[in-house]
Amino acid sequence: MSISHSQSETSQQAEIWQTDAERALYAQLCNAFYAREIPRLVDEPDAARLKRLLASLPYYIERLAMRIVSGDAPLQLDSQNGSWLEKQKASPPVYSKEDSKNFYTKYAKRGLIVPVLINDEQCTRVRIDSLDQVSDNKVHCNELGWFDVSGESLERIPAQILKPSKLVMTAACCGHQWQYNKRITPKRLSLREMLLASNINWRNLKRPLT
Repeated sequence: MSISHSQSETSQQAEIWQTDAERALYAQLCNAFYAREIPRLVDEPDAARLKRLLASLPYYIERLAMRIVSGDAPLQLDSQNGSWLEKQKASPPVYSKEDSKNFYTKYAKRGLIVPVLINDEQCTRVRIDSLDQVSDNKVHCNELGWFDVSGESLERIPAQILKPSKLVMTAACCGHQWQYNKRITPKRLSLREMLLASNINWRNLKRPLT
C-alpha cells in the first residue's frame, strides 16, 4: 500500500468522527505515535528497510489511532503519550501450568491475543503476542515462537504464556514491570504491541476480535 493511498483512506475514515473531541483525540494520538516512532527509526542501519518502514508508518499509525478512538478498551488513556494507564499491582502475575493448559487446550485459536510472562535478568513483565499457528500439543506466537500447550516456551527463552484475564491483559497493555518483585517504571509499548492491544476482545478474552 502506498503512502498516498493509505493517507487518503485513513483521512476519509477519520471524517466519520461524530464530535470535535473524537477528531482532536485522533490527531493527538497520531502526533504521539509519530513522536515515538521517528526517533526509534533513526537508529535503523539498513537503508532499504528504513525506507520500507517509513513508507508503511502513516498507515499503521493512523490505523492504530482509529482503533483506539473507536474502541472500547476498559483502560485509562494517556493520549499525549499514546499509552494506557492503570494502577500497577504490587507483584507480577503468577504462572500456573495447570490453568494455562486447561485454557489453551480448549481455546487456542489463530488470531487470539495472549499474555506472555517474561522473566529475564533485568525484570519481570507481561507482553502481548498473537497466536498464528495451533497444533495438537503446541502453539506458535507470532513473535516469541513455539510454546507447549501448557504455556512453557520451546524456544529456550524465559517466557511462559499465561491464561488471559482482565488483570493480566491490563498489565501487558500498560507495560507494567517488576524487579525483585517490586514495581518499576512501566515500559512504553512498541507500535506493534499497541496495535495488538487495540485488537483485544475485552468482552470475551477466549476469542479473537472479529
